[in-house]
Order: sequence, then C-alpha cells, then structure tokens
Amino acid sequence: IGDSDVIAFSRAMDEALVQVFFIRGGKLSGREHFLINAPDYIDRSGIMTEFVKQFYSGTAYIPKELILEEPLLEEEEPVIEELLENMRGSKVIITVPQKGEKHKMVQLAAQNAAITFERIGERIKKEQRETIGALEEIKNALGIERIPYRIESYDISNISGVDSVGAMVVFENGKPDRKSYRKFKIRTVDGPDDYSSMQEVIYRRFKRAQEGDPGFERRPDLLFIDGGRGHVNAVREVLSAMGEHIVTVGMVKDDRHRTRGLIIDGEELDLKKYPVLYRYVTSIQDEVHRFAIDYH
Repeated sequence: IGDSDVIAFSRAMDEALVQVFFIRGGKLSGREHFLINAPDYIDRSGIMTEFVKQFYSGTAYIPKELILEEPLLEEEEPVIEELLENMRGSKVIITVPQKGEKHKMVQLAAQNAAITFERIGERIKKEQRETIGALEEIKNALGIERIPYRIESYDISNISGVDSVGAMVVFENGKPDRKSYRKFKIRTVDGPDDYSSMQEVIYRRFKRAQEGDPGFERRPDLLFIDGGRGHVNAVREVLSAMGEHIVTVGMVKDDRHRTRGLIIDGEELDLKKYPVLYRYVTSIQDEVHRFAIDYH
C-alpha cells in the first residue's frame, strides 16, 4: 500500500465516528477520527460520500488512493473523482477492497472506529456541545448570520524585529485543522512593525486564494487576529483593498499575557462574562502563538 487514506466508520443512532488512517510511503503515519451527523435516512454509502466531499474539500493534500469501507454513491463518484484529480493534479484511485491487505486495513480502521466511538463518544459529544456553544456565542456577539465553522487566526513573531514570521492556524467545526496551517516568512518589512507584517501575511494569503491555489482557496467565516484595534484596522484595510469581505476580530491580552477580550467593531468584549467563549478563544490564541513561536 503506497500513499493512501483508509476510511471506515462506526454508526449508532444519528451519529457516526469516522476513522481515517494516513498511509505514507507504505507506513501508517497518522490517524484521525471525526464525529459526524448520520441521520437514519442516509445509508452507509451516503455517509461515506458526504464525509469524503467535506474532508477533501478542506485538505491541502490528496493521496494517490482512497481505500474505503463503503462505496461512494454511484451518481456522485465520477464528480468526486474528477474533483480530487484536479486538486492533486494526477490520477486518484478510489477502491472498496473485499480481500487482501487493503481489506485488512479497512477492517482495522473500522474496528478502531467502533472502539473509539464506545470509549470516547460521550466525551467527544460533550466537547462538541461546548465548542458549538462557543461558536454560537461568537455568532451572537458579532451579530453575524451564521455560525463561523471555519476560523483562521494569525500571529506575528520576531525578536527585536529580526527574522519576522507569520503564522496562520485553522479551526474547522471548533477543532484545530493542522493540515491547513500555514507559515509565512516576512519579506517586505524591516524592523519590528507588527502592523505591516500582518498586512503582508494577509495579503499573501488571500492573493493565493484569488489566484486559485487549492491550499488557500477556502475562505474563512471569521478571522481572529492576535492583537488590538491597530492590528484589526490594518487587516481590514488590506481585505477591503482586495475586495474580500470577512469579519475580523482582535484577540486582546492583559498585562500578564493572558487572553482578556475580543475587539469587535472597535469595542472590547469582556470575555470574563462568557466562560465557554473565554476558554475557546484562549485555546485559539495559545495555538496560533505556539505555532508562530515554533516556526520562528
């Protein structure tokens, strides 16, 4: 088995836990699981089809082969295959093995899905309820029409202006989507100028999107910028000039470098009044800061 993703799932009531094994160079390099809605009226092929569409529309890497437990819906498979091949730039094979080593890998993924579902299903559901609660609080606080399911957060790191770098982290459905993280080495700014550095990063990110780069073409529902009013205004200036209309919010820290509030339309929202939202914003701010420091 070469570069491939193995996908299987376990289903109960109106939910399914999908297990994905990432095979790279013939070896299992990682795995992830996802809890998704699976209403009774959707059959197993429908669940697999919906998962494949959603998962690979947001990933930066398409493997040579998808090894699936269930076949895709017959009417949708050609379209999905063509989409994957366009994103990869070469042939993508979709297989549903009935025997051999690939079938054994699918069975192993299915067993993992069942064990994981039983073991941590309740914990995952509790975390998801809290996360969705935080996203709903963000929606209400910002007065936007829909829950921001895709959030991108940005931070700048340097030491006295030397070797400045930018970091972009992505949260999908409330969880870190690490394969979508991106790094930027600041090219046009000399010295410790966070505003200009942030503007460069935002410009490069959305310029790539406008040029059709598949690693950047998905727009976020919401931007979180590590900083205050000045950072938010600098980002909005770039977005406006590029014709991008994305809600942008600043994440403010206190004098102890801890999350304090959100800058929304020039006003600060005190997060102490929103404990669920406070924990969620803190996790985003800590993650983007960690990623920027690691890169630097």
